[in-house]
Amino acid sequence: MTSRLRNTQTLEESLIAAFFRKSVGHWRSERRYYTLPDGDTKEIVSLITVRFLEQGCDELLELQRQHKLPDGISLTCGSHVSWKSNDSVTGRKQSEDSTVFGVLGDILYRDRGFATSKPITAQYYFSNPQTLCLRTEYQGSVFEEELKLIGENYRTRQTIISRAGEQKMIGQYLEKRIKAE
Repeated sequence: MTSRLRNTQTLEESLIAAFFRKSVGHWRSERRYYTLPDGDTKEIVSLITVRFLEQGCDELLELQRQHKLPDGISLTCGSHVSWKSNDSVTGRKQSEDSTVFGVLGDILYRDRGFATSKPITAQYYFSNPQTLCLRTEYQGSVFEEELKLIGENYRTRQTIISRAGEQKMIGQYLEKRIKAE
């Protein structure tokens, strides 16, 4: 039974490594957030840079430390994502930051969450090799995300944020590669 579980985890880890590698580069992300139930919208444009992280690199070692993973346990791969975001309507700066993702089995470790600067984890799976699905829970909220690679130069994303079983926000994104690494 353990070897079957390990084989499944190895398959998931290889799928996410391939997904991260295909995402490397510079992207322009057009985002629309819908606040529920009233439907208020906010439009954001972000410039995103994605780097692949190899097992044992300094960033993944720091992430392991933040999550207090035991010695001898190594994150198999990861991704560093940085962004600069502006409001599409006003042009005002919204945010500029970065996050580190690391993988072990079917868990995605992050140095920070969407709404927290504390380290978090997410469960992940693939509905097909081009579509990564995540479920993250913290501070009473649930974040369900789907990231889909479309060809070599496009990605779509959708995020649903819920609290106490009620959907609070939906984010939809179209991302276009503007430069490969």
